[in-house]
Amino acid sequence: MDARREVIESLRRQIERLHSGSRPRKALPFGVTPIDGHLPAKGLASGALHEVIESGPAAEFAGAATLFAAGILARLKGPVLWCLTRRDLFAPGLMQVGLHPNRVIYAETGRDGDVLPLIEEGLHEKGLGAVVGEVTKLGLTASRRLQLAAEASGVTALVIRRWWTVAQKDLTHAPTAALTRWRITPAVSDDLPAQGLGRGRWQVELMRCRGAEPCSWIVEACDAQGRLALPSNLAHRSHPAQVRGSAGG
Repeated sequence: MDARREVIESLRRQIERLHSGSRPRKALPFGVTPIDGHLPAKGLASGALHEVIESGPAAEFAGAATLFAAGILARLKGPVLWCLTRRDLFAPGLMQVGLHPNRVIYAETGRDGDVLPLIEEGLHEKGLGAVVGEVTKLGLTASRRLQLAAEASGVTALVIRRWWTVAQKDLTHAPTAALTRWRITPAVSDDLPAQGLGRGRWQVELMRCRGAEPCSWIVEACDAQGRLALPSNLAHRSHPAQVRGSAGG
């Protein structure tokens, strides 16, 4: 019996080592109770890969997904490596959601295929707060590499999916190894007292998440600290902005 117990304990230790990457991760709460309560980690898990997709009219030129990602980065500590192929980031816009330009290190490449290796290289640098990359293509093999690199270093990775043609847009529906996939769509706001005043609204859809069902919320866009909020006319309703099962992925 003693020999059997030793074998069992040895197996348990091996299993623990194999599953060490599955232990609960630290999380960055959104500060919006319906969203945090729906996520297994009670927020956005750190040391993981997360995917963000823009939706809505003229989505290829819109910036809601970028600002959503920047709001997350604003609430993380440390410098941010931003990998991209086009110089179209609007620094004052990032600053409006709390991401100061002094925290951002830009890595520009000429080709979409060169962005993924840059993201992976950045994820090996434990001193970074996060790595974000803008790509059109993201397959299972490449995304698994990024997920493993993020788990190993504890650095959060955000991938913003960008496209310029319908064929490229279709690539965003392919499966990836990202821990979560989000779709951000501008939403209609209440009538404002004057044009240009007030806070915009987004429909934030959790299209896929390990351990959680797809879900959708209407929220106010990131403020100057990168925080989302429930619209005041929805905040006191039961399950205020939650539409279960409306996000496909």
